[in-house]
Amino acid sequence: MKTAARAERGLAAAPLEVMRSGQVSSIPMRFDRRVTTEPQGFAAPAAPDGANAQRELTVFLDRDGVLVRDRPDYVKNWSEVEIVPGSLEALGRLRSAGARVLVATNQSAVGRGIVRREAVDDMHARLADMALRHGARIDGFLVCPHTPDDGCACRKPKPGLLLQAQADRGVDLSTAFMVGDQVSDALAAEAAGCTAILLADRPPATTTPWRVVPSLADAVDLILDASRSPS
Repeated sequence: MKTAARAERGLAAAPLEVMRSGQVSSIPMRFDRRVTTEPQGFAAPAAPDGANAQRELTVFLDRDGVLVRDRPDYVKNWSEVEIVPGSLEALGRLRSAGARVLVATNQSAVGRGIVRREAVDDMHARLADMALRHGARIDGFLVCPHTPDDGCACRKPKPGLLLQAQADRGVDLSTAFMVGDQVSDALAAEAAGCTAILLADRPPATTTPWRVVPSLADAVDLILDASRSPS
């Protein structure tokens, strides 16, 4: 039997259907060469000004290994996208809780000339569309297209992607979470002042402050429990 992800592979790119004020509006994705891409119509909040920084719950997610199955030869186009089982349901729970979800992903295949940036943007548009079809939502994508040798500030484990979300979207990093399956994800979260949740079968060999759980569903349990706890 085909998985839901594989059944979606043949879909042509479609505009996002977004519920706003009880109305359904078709909103095309805006793609550009900046680090961030987001659906048009979802205005990013103004840059934070001290106490005016937004206090809503923000959850950063790595892409490959968390939402999409990783591949040793890179995920190069939509035909190679396989959704991690249970990830869309976990995203739906975050949406129900009112969380803002931002995908923060290293995509060095762009810098290596293996994948075109337009192909990455196309995959992200389809992922966002698929999330909406399953009652979930991805509010934006933060992409580092550089190789490790480029020495950029945005490639995880550096915190540049998360810091850009703080500057552009008013994210309160001190209350945000970062969920990833690589140590570099947790290190980026730690450097940015976020709570790091690592998806792994066992904790790292060295002692760390990170929470370690086996799946995104378990990570969402931790996040929602923490958000309900009195500050």
